[in-house]
Amino acid sequence: MTTHDQSSIIAGLNDKQLEAVTLPHESALILAGAGSGKTRVLTTRIAWLIQTGQVSPTGLLAVTFTNKAAKEMLTRLTSMLPINTRGMWVGTFHGLCNRLLRAHHREALLPATFQILDSADQLSAIKRLMRIMNVDDEKFPPKQVMSYINGCKEEGLRAHSVQAYDQHSKRMQEIYDEYDKQCQREGVADFAELLLRCYELLSRDANIRQHYQDRFKYILVDEFQDTNRLQYLWLKLLAGKTGVVFAVGDDDQSIYAFRGARVGNMHDFERDFSVENIVKLEQNYRSHSNILDAANAIISNNRNRLGKNLWTASGKGEPVRVYQAYNDMDEASYLIDEIQSLQNEGTHLSDIAILYRSNAQSRVIEHALFASNIAYRVYGGLRFFERAEIKHALAYMRLIANPEDDTALLRVINFPARGIGARSLEQLQESARKMGGSLWNAALQLSGKVGSFVSLIKQIQQESIGITLPEIAELCTSLSGLKTFYQTEKEGEDRIANLNELVSAATSFMNQDIGSSIDENGEIAQSLLVQFLTHASLEAGEHQAEAGREAVQLMTVHAAKGLEFKTVFITGLEEGLCPHEQSMYESNGLEEERRLMYVAVTRARQKLYLSYAQSRMLHGQVRYGIPSRFLDEIPEGLLKRVNSTKPATKPIDSFQQSKSVSSSSQKLAMPWRIGQNVAHAKFGQGVVVNYEGNASDLRVQVNFGREGLKWLALEYAKLEAV
Repeated sequence: MTTHDQSSIIAGLNDKQLEAVTLPHESALILAGAGSGKTRVLTTRIAWLIQTGQVSPTGLLAVTFTNKAAKEMLTRLTSMLPINTRGMWVGTFHGLCNRLLRAHHREALLPATFQILDSADQLSAIKRLMRIMNVDDEKFPPKQVMSYINGCKEEGLRAHSVQAYDQHSKRMQEIYDEYDKQCQREGVADFAELLLRCYELLSRDANIRQHYQDRFKYILVDEFQDTNRLQYLWLKLLAGKTGVVFAVGDDDQSIYAFRGARVGNMHDFERDFSVENIVKLEQNYRSHSNILDAANAIISNNRNRLGKNLWTASGKGEPVRVYQAYNDMDEASYLIDEIQSLQNEGTHLSDIAILYRSNAQSRVIEHALFASNIAYRVYGGLRFFERAEIKHALAYMRLIANPEDDTALLRVINFPARGIGARSLEQLQESARKMGGSLWNAALQLSGKVGSFVSLIKQIQQESIGITLPEIAELCTSLSGLKTFYQTEKEGEDRIANLNELVSAATSFMNQDIGSSIDENGEIAQSLLVQFLTHASLEAGEHQAEAGREAVQLMTVHAAKGLEFKTVFITGLEEGLCPHEQSMYESNGLEEERRLMYVAVTRARQKLYLSYAQSRMLHGQVRYGIPSRFLDEIPEGLLKRVNSTKPATKPIDSFQQSKSVSSSSQKLAMPWRIGQNVAHAKFGQGVVVNYEGNASDLRVQVNFGREGLKWLALEYAKLEAV
């Protein structure tokens, strides 16, 4: 190999990238900041090792987190070197473990043709097992059981190693044990099993372990900050005492703790592998410095960071705009105005992203975009009125308005599950066909579980007479059992938030249209219900841009990781939303929220807009917001503040006049800020999580731990700061 060949590979690398690519034969941690060329460094390191003769293409192993990333890496490699990548071990943890288990299926106690269960297959297998074991699926919801099993496996625990503290956890342990036996009998493995089975094989079979330790002298890992406990243990085992691990990651972008990611793995790696080389890739090729300086200032408030500071040679750029909105609709209106101005300046819609902390926040924004005829696309998710939980709730509302709506009835007659199976539905449909009527009329003739469903719909109909549209929405989501059902799901919090947002949607619709006057027979409410359902159908059925069409991108901050846009709007920057109120109860939860904000800010290349609302409709009620603490962490010199030109209501005026800009020094009519520790004579110590009302009638919500959540009238609360 000539010097010229080597130089062509490393041409264009900056000093730190070059240092990382040409490191000596020892384990190293590459701290790769956002937009610092991480993928290029990782791929070039592989090409460098191969071209300098330090390793053959089949003598290294590279781990990515997505199949897309693995394919991109292989494509880049073939453009750099004339090699055949077919025999290379480049892929995801699950893909690589599957490959190893196929090669050693006998030693792994698996059939040669073992099948992999996807999530739907795994859930089906668990449901089948629970029926055999006569397990009550209301006490032990199948999705909760699946989450428990996968969580145990991701911690490297078999059923016999899991501690059971009570009868419930003992039963979960038994289900896990029987599930393992069932999978073994049937010769199948779920995704979590692939990694655990592979780890166990390498742990107990010294010959196989030695074979792969000898083969893979170089192990390269992408997105190291996203590894969970078992993935890290697997890497340690595969590396052995002589293997070299090249780990690339960014502790400041570790935002998947809810999926099991351990940011602490980076510190453990530094210790366990005696890492002497920590190369920091800090030059950013994406954003202007005002944006990077804002991101650096925010993340500097986290403790125990490995530490880096992003910089760029591309200049300061425009200041970060901060908009204080009158309410959430004013916030959405501001977004529309700015987007239209950007369009007039020549910015493409696809270069604009609107980010939010939780999916439920998208509804008001979607409505504003829809009303303004601006094409949009919800990235990595569904539009509000297309989400499954919303369609379920709307189906119940449709049945209230018209019980003979067969489509709505079929959607929810057995959701949540109430024991009405396929055979019962076939009989119901056959009965309706013979009668020449609707499924509802046929159901009226039946008893049993179908009869119970009819009674439920009649009960909701009866209780909906004389109440407002938002109250009807709340009634349907509660009495139907939807909220209770989603409480049992691992990620049901978002779905429940969406159901609560449906109540807000109904409130907004009622206020904008007919109003709240209802006669004692509920006739206006019934008319308004039909209009609202029509509105929901129209917004669900149209306007999201087709693939390839220019459109504004809407997404959660989690979904935005790895993406970048010319212009980024980060919305809903209020305490309780961002940072999310749930983070107050979790160990290191606030630090993860700050990392999430850091990820959001570093998505922007040229323009960054931050917005918050003085009041916001949440769960059908007006909530008065405090600006996010993350806004206070940005130096004022980087910001250009823009206030709403709309007049605030008197309650909001009284808040704003008596509070400083900083959320850390509240002197409000409401003296407690969200996240503040307080004490109560009866309930003990707690944390403020919410408040609502107006200046003369304020209530504060406090989480008192074992005593639970309490709403207290501020006038009588007698809280003390802790």
